[in-house]
Amino acid sequence: MNNNDIIIRLRYALNIQNEDMLKIFQLGGVSIDETQLHTLSTKQNDESPRDEQVDMHQLESFMNGLIISQRGQKFGADLKPVPPTFDMHKETDINNVVMKKLKIAMSYTSDDYMSFLKSAGVVISNNELSAVLRRPDHRNYKPAGDRYLRNILKGMALEYRPADVKKTARK
Repeated sequence: MNNNDIIIRLRYALNIQNEDMLKIFQLGGVSIDETQLHTLSTKQNDESPRDEQVDMHQLESFMNGLIISQRGQKFGADLKPVPPTFDMHKETDINNVVMKKLKIAMSYTSDDYMSFLKSAGVVISNNELSAVLRRPDHRNYKPAGDRYLRNILKGMALEYRPADVKKTARK
């Protein structure tokens, strides 16, 4: 799963409109226009590099913008805005970071993630889910493969847009 695919699937599952997408990117610190948004929203070839259309910084900026749009700006003890963190340093971090930031943005619990996975037809243990949501320096940390994130996004789409998913499955 490439970075572009993550944004497309999140956008579909959460039913985010163009204006809101532009706003979310802007909240995350990236300014894009309608043309760039169209490029980001177009499925890229599976054989192309993971970050051909959307690099890690843009993806994480989008996730940070999603958190700010849903939860508001975070302020420190001195009442100054706290800048968002950038935790994607290598390709193996992407799925874990997206899952953590999505959990924060949408105020999901592990039970919500388990429900999404169950809707997608995947059953995993709570310990397995907990391992992919840990800090990378924790001894029980496990890198999340595409399977976890793909099925969480699929389960979100099935739960939030059941009529739309059934229509596209019939085609």
